[in-house]
Amino acid sequence: MKNRSRSQLKTVKGRVISGSKIRLRDKKLADAPDDYNWQTNPELAQLDAVPRLTITFSQYLSEYASELRNPSPARRLFAVETLDGKHIGNCVYYGVNETKGEAELGIMVGECDYWDKGYGTDAVTTLVSYIFRLTNLNRIFLKTLDDNHRAQKCFEKCDFSPYRHMVRDGFRFVLMEIYRKQWQEKQAET
Repeated sequence: MKNRSRSQLKTVKGRVISGSKIRLRDKKLADAPDDYNWQTNPELAQLDAVPRLTITFSQYLSEYASELRNPSPARRLFAVETLDGKHIGNCVYYGVNETKGEAELGIMVGECDYWDKGYGTDAVTTLVSYIFRLTNLNRIFLKTLDDNHRAQKCFEKCDFSPYRHMVRDGFRFVLMEIYRKQWQEKQAET
């Protein structure tokens, strides 16, 4: 299992994964202005439970380029774009634990004009299918703010179930999960 999970992270680089409303693709330097705008937006920072980014765009661009050149082997980051090519957000799976067979998923739809229209749901569903089809991971989990009901509704549509609450850095989170077996059963129904 160890070799397959890590090797799959590498071998699919450059591939575009299509859903019904979105495409997941590798991040590129041209995404930096969007990402910077989203990370400096106070509302989005609050929804993501992170401090608003305060460095200059020039500093951000330098760090961004370095991260693209030297990606972490334990995570896979994607841009979320509409089928007509508009970059609307990002999603990632990370913290890959091959011993436990699990990873954490994260998503942000930064373009608020695309909220509540199924783009986030399609991105999560597409990423979960990608992970379970191409790795040996058995569990995907995530955390979202306890009062972010829009995100929780999205994740429930994607068959994630809440399993615990936690408090970190003064924020209250709900943790949600989906298992491979649960995903396979859902796939068999469709």
